[in-house]
Amino acid sequence: MATDASTTNFHTPDFRPVPQPPDFHPEMTVTSHDGLHFWQFMVAGSIAGSVEHMAMFPVDTVKTHMQALGSCPIKSVGVRHALRSVLKPEGVRGLYRGIGAMGLGAGPAHAVYFSVYEVCKKYFSGGDPNNSAAHAVSGVFATLASDAVFTPMDMVKQRLQLGNGVAYRGVLDCVKKVLKEEGFGAFYASYRTTVLMNAPFTAVHFATYEAAKRGLIQISPESASGEQMIVHATAGALAGTSAAVVTTPLDVVKTQLQCQGVCGCDRFKSTAIMDVTKTIVQKDGYKGLMRGWIPRILFHAPAAAICWSTYEAAKSFYQQLDGCPESGTIT
Repeated sequence: MATDASTTNFHTPDFRPVPQPPDFHPEMTVTSHDGLHFWQFMVAGSIAGSVEHMAMFPVDTVKTHMQALGSCPIKSVGVRHALRSVLKPEGVRGLYRGIGAMGLGAGPAHAVYFSVYEVCKKYFSGGDPNNSAAHAVSGVFATLASDAVFTPMDMVKQRLQLGNGVAYRGVLDCVKKVLKEEGFGAFYASYRTTVLMNAPFTAVHFATYEAAKRGLIQISPESASGEQMIVHATAGALAGTSAAVVTTPLDVVKTQLQCQGVCGCDRFKSTAIMDVTKTIVQKDGYKGLMRGWIPRILFHAPAAAICWSTYEAAKSFYQQLDGCPESGTIT
């Protein structure tokens, strides 16, 4: 009887097991860092950046043509007009003019970009993968470092995109002429603008990416491990779109500074951001500050998806190579 009584008492409501919180998933962990070496982050970032920019280069060319302003004969207003202005004189080859400069700059710049981000994220987050502020600040530090590497080649790339093979014969010819005619400072004429654009861009980008990645994992945690590529690509596309919209006006200013004097475009008396902005508004109205926003989004959404999925895949490769635990983990 004593045994029967104890059994009865055990099944009373007072002894029901406490349910786990709805977002508790013991099989799913989100790591704040991946245990890889600095050089591994650099290689993964270099591969991701190169794949991203090479794949999306034609869209970037159209955006650059749309943002050209002033007395430049390429006064593109829409995507179709800009695309026609590229294809008519040179055909499809014109969409890839300047890709050599992009190839030289994208790899090293993204190697710096992602490695600095990972190191700063580990330092500032304190091991908390939900620290959006740490992700944003880490992104700002990453862009300060990577822009110092990428800005000179980005300037060369944009001049080649607009030059139609007349002003410059190639990357080396462009570098020589700029050094001879304008001096070394011309390579960094847009650096302040680039940093002011990319700092908020990267802050929004990384914070959105990390938040979107966590959100996607929580929606379907049981399948997240088997769908890492989809998770990273979707989160990257959302991050790229958000950041692109916010920073388009500064991107227009940057393009104007880097392309001044090319194919007849006006030169600015001052490279101060406010002065250039006023000039753009005077010539083209406030809509001029949003030139190229459609191809910019068309570039950054798929580019970020390609970049993040490639980067995370490269990190996974190194984790498996080093024997790091990866099963059930989204990084």
